[in-house]
Formats: sequence, structure tokens, C-alpha cells
Amino acid sequence: MSETADERSLASRLRLAVVRLNRRLRAQRASDDVSLTQISALSSLYKCGPMTPGQLAAREGVQPPSMTRVISALEGIAYVERSPHPTDGRQAIVALTKEGQDYVRATISRREVWLDQRLAELTERERHVLSEAAEIIERMARHS
Repeated sequence: MSETADERSLASRLRLAVVRLNRRLRAQRASDDVSLTQISALSSLYKCGPMTPGQLAAREGVQPPSMTRVISALEGIAYVERSPHPTDGRQAIVALTKEGQDYVRATISRREVWLDQRLAELTERERHVLSEAAEIIERMARHS
């Protein structure tokens, strides 16, 4: 089955809209002192809990030496800390500090406030359409 011009147009428009919204949301952060790469690593630790640098690198899709630099920078601002691995003396466990957790929570809050403000500018019908679209997008995201 071939794609119609409308289907390609929808795919393109949806992709661009999601990218642009994501970019705007990512810009809403607690401070500009932390790079987007560092925020991503902090978010992974926030969602998944403590892990080894290798696990964090794999989760973030970066090479271990790159993650080592990210972790070092985050240690420098006291957002993460390393502790000895409980069973493997060659490894360490990276975890968020209280300051790191507070930073992630503040960033999430800023993003939600920004999005709430944008949603408040829409009509009730537009918010309903977006609610339905969010369910559909979530379902699409579950497919590999």
C-alpha cells in the first residue's frame, strides 16, 4: 500500500510538531548551568534510580567515556555522587544527591507550568482534541 500525499504530510507535520514542542519543553529548565545532556542523565537517574556509569551510558545511548565526563561535571556541582559498587570493586554506583533530585523536580515543574499556560490559551475543544491525541501518540510510542 503506498502512502498518499496527505499521509506523508500528516507524518511530516506531526514529526515537526513533536520535535518543536519537545525543544520548547526542554528549554524550560531550572537553570542554564546544566546542559541538555546532563539533564537527560539526571532524568534517567531520577526515573530509574542509581546505576553504574556503564548502565547510564547505555541508557543514554552514549559512549562510556562521554558519560564519565557528564558524571564528573554533575559531581562538580553536587547533583550526583558515586559510591562503591556492592559486589564489584572495579565499578561504582552513580546516584542523585538531594540537590540533584531538587533540580530535576524544579525542571519538571517549570516544564509543566509552561505547558499548563499554553494549554490554558486553547479552547475547550482544542484541549479535548489534544487529550485524545495524547492517548493516540502514547499508543503509537509503545510500538517498536
